[in-house]
Amino acid sequence: MTEFDYDLFTIGAGSGGVRASRLAANYGAKVGVAEEYRVGGTCVIRGCVPKKFLVYASEFGRGFNDAKGYGWSANGVSFNWNTLIENKDNEIDRLNGIYIRNLKNAGADIFQSRATLKDEHTVHLEAEGRDVTAGKILVATGGAPWTDSSIPGHDLGVTSNDAFHLDKLPKHVVVAGGGYIAIEFACIFKGLGCDVCLVYRGEDILRYFDTDISVQVHSELKRQGIRVVTQTKFEKIEQFDGDNKRVHLTNGTHIDTNMVFWAVGRKPATDGIGLENVGVALDQKGAVKVDEYSKSSVDNIYAVGDVTDRIALTPVAIREGAAFAETCFNNNPTKMDYTFIPKAVFSQPPVGTVGYAEHEARHEFKNIDIYKTNFRAMKNMLSGSEERVLMKLVVDGDSDRVIGCHIVGDGAAEMIQCVAIAVKAGVTKQQFDETVALHPTIAEELVTMREKYTPRI
Repeated sequence: MTEFDYDLFTIGAGSGGVRASRLAANYGAKVGVAEEYRVGGTCVIRGCVPKKFLVYASEFGRGFNDAKGYGWSANGVSFNWNTLIENKDNEIDRLNGIYIRNLKNAGADIFQSRATLKDEHTVHLEAEGRDVTAGKILVATGGAPWTDSSIPGHDLGVTSNDAFHLDKLPKHVVVAGGGYIAIEFACIFKGLGCDVCLVYRGEDILRYFDTDISVQVHSELKRQGIRVVTQTKFEKIEQFDGDNKRVHLTNGTHIDTNMVFWAVGRKPATDGIGLENVGVALDQKGAVKVDEYSKSSVDNIYAVGDVTDRIALTPVAIREGAAFAETCFNNNPTKMDYTFIPKAVFSQPPVGTVGYAEHEARHEFKNIDIYKTNFRAMKNMLSGSEERVLMKLVVDGDSDRVIGCHIVGDGAAEMIQCVAIAVKAGVTKQQFDETVALHPTIAEELVTMREKYTPRI
């Protein structure tokens, strides 16, 4: 008979926690899971999935307009925000039910409660007012939107958590931030008919991406009519004229708006869960420090997903959770491989990227070759849209291996998932060149770029 109530107790039922718990249970462990909000976590409940539904919704308006060039006409077209939100909520409820059912079918016990650590083997369930013990504890509490509390009036803004439940669609939105969440929501609101201004403190948006992606997306935002203000930030936010807000910027100007949207980053959700009670080491951002097997500074306590601030992507959390279960409950020590992870920004047009950005490659490799193209897609010729496609390959000049691929354009995320397989497998530029093009497609450009790009001096 075990000395603990559970072999594994997981705090947080997001993507990483659920995968780890299900696999551990399948391997024969007795598993308990606590979730204070809803099973499914950020991605399913208030992140990737509902955001993608909003992205789809925002694209239809442009689609109706583009269809005119192809002979289609539609009268009385209108958009209803409440219908979108209701249908989105129904789908999220369905997915939440699937996650719960999968955990229960695996044999895990689910507690709808906030859970805190009392000691290295004891978890307190606040909603039930009792303690449970576990041989191993997995912290999978994810992350949360961060707002700058030093800005007077910061609480007058909303975050991505709030944006999925707005009572009505605002006429004007000011977005703070220049990362992928800021860009995605700027495009969502614009596509749904809002006036949008994006304010970012840096020189240009998407600063962690390849520079050509940053420039291309910035250009596309402006083409859509999104105002982009860089190299400034919020000084204070005031409420005036009912529910309207006035945003004062450090450049001396101000913007009047219906809604302020904070998208300046996320932070690991480690506050108040008792990690300090057991000596779990955190980094400067408050993330749990872990080794290559996701073990914390306390031997029996592990952490996966955004709470570790390694790579904050849902598929990464899932892989980390699976590796943890293999290591701890299947006698198969497994490390997560973080090389060549594909990423997407669901802007309009979307971004897909895998591997090294050009500036990263030039730092890591001796000789770098660049191939790129920038063109209007065939679909836009009759619609009249001026939207352009960027494609770029980064190649190790010594081995001819393709070490980076970057796309901005329709289908970019779908294309990059497939390209990532080849890039991770070590495909060469010659092998790209030897692949027969599929015509007419956007993707055929990936295998028809022959001339090395030489920057103008």
